[in-house]
Order: sequence, then structure tokens, then C-alpha cells
Amino acid sequence: MEKTKRICVWSGPRNISTALMYSFAQRKDTTVVDEPLYAHYLTSTKAYEYHPGADDVISSQENDGQKVIEEIVLGEYETPIVFFKHMTHHLVDLDLSFLKQTVNVILTREPREMLTSFIKQIPNPTLRDTGYPQHLELMDYLKSIGQNPVVIDSKEVLLNPGIKLREICEQLEIPFDDAMLNWEAGARPEDGIWAKYWYHNVHKSTGFMPYRPKEKILSQALENVLAECERYYFKLLNS
Repeated sequence: MEKTKRICVWSGPRNISTALMYSFAQRKDTTVVDEPLYAHYLTSTKAYEYHPGADDVISSQENDGQKVIEEIVLGEYETPIVFFKHMTHHLVDLDLSFLKQTVNVILTREPREMLTSFIKQIPNPTLRDTGYPQHLELMDYLKSIGQNPVVIDSKEVLLNPGIKLREICEQLEIPFDDAMLNWEAGARPEDGIWAKYWYHNVHKSTGFMPYRPKEKILSQALENVLAECERYYFKLLNS
């Protein structure tokens, strides 16, 4: 176990987390795992009621989050690096001490752009659905155990993937691999069963897509959620 580098990327929804997973999947020294705590989250919250394909997700994965941590996150792998794509809001009522054995990355996105995309699948998200409060909670916990996690704003990756990925690899103390910049279009074997609901755009891609700003007027209720998201987002970037 000590020889395995376990990289946990803690993202919010509608970010570049799947593209980043595809990027790391191109490395011959890396195994990637797609959202192993999703079923735990759905069975531990009311999100089951409004997440597309919830029944499929629950039937496809171990539902007990602690077992997921012990058997998957801390399990044995043939490759020296394992990349776990996680959603921070999936950390529901779990003992976080396992994070002492992982290298942790927080992946965030400008809140208005995230919400503009998120509401296509989840029309009325709550603040907790967005993951922004949990990002700050996670940052506080990681600092309390002596870690200084890598924080990535997705826009920076999209603006210059080559430079930013090299920087990320350096921070993670792993060599950069040029193969990380491109992949074949279409689904991947690592995709979770939820891919058919969430991965349409990334399945069309062959690399990180160029950054394009998105502006959309939101309902007043969502503007209120946005204001809260922005408060946590800027705190995270300045923490």
C-alpha cells in the first residue's frame, strides 16, 4: 500500500473532472476509478429522489461508503498510481481519516458557469448539491491533518492544458506524460453507469475543450444559491 500513490480529486458537479479522469487514464502507470462513493451518497441523502438514473447507480455499486473506502480507495492495485474521481458532496457521514493515506486535489469551477450547466440535469439544486460548502470543509480538514491540497480552477486547465497539467503533475510529484493531452472520442470502460446522463460532451471530445465563457440569467431562487456558492468559491481560492 505504501508504494501506491492514491490521488483523490474532489470536484463539484459539471466540472472538468471526467476529462481529467480521461487524461490520467492515458498514463500506463495509472488506474482510474469513477466516483466510487456515488451510490453511498444517493442512499444517504434525498438526492436519490432527483438524480437521473439513481436506481441504476445504486444497483451498480457498493452502497456502504466505509466499505468503498476500505476495499476500493485503500485497496490494492497493479499500477503505482491510482486516480479517484470523487464529488466532494459524496462525503456523507464518513470517517475522513483515510485521507491521511491519499494525495488530495480540490477541483473547482466558477459558480455561475457551473450552475448554468448543472440545471440541465438538476433543475432546482440546493447549495449542498453544488459541493462548494463541502470543498471548504474538506480544505479545513486537510489542513488540520497537515496537508496542503492542490487547488485547481478548471478554467486554468482549459486555457492552457499542457502548461497546467505539467504544473499539476509537478505538484503531485509524478512525471508528466504527453499522452495525457489527448484521448479517443467515445465512452470509456472506466465510466460509471451514470455516463449516459452526464458525459455527453466529454464523449465527443478528444482532449480538453477550449474555454468558452457561459453567461445565463438564472431564476431569483438560483441567483440566491449562486450568491452562496460564490461566497464559498472565493473563500476556497483565497484559503
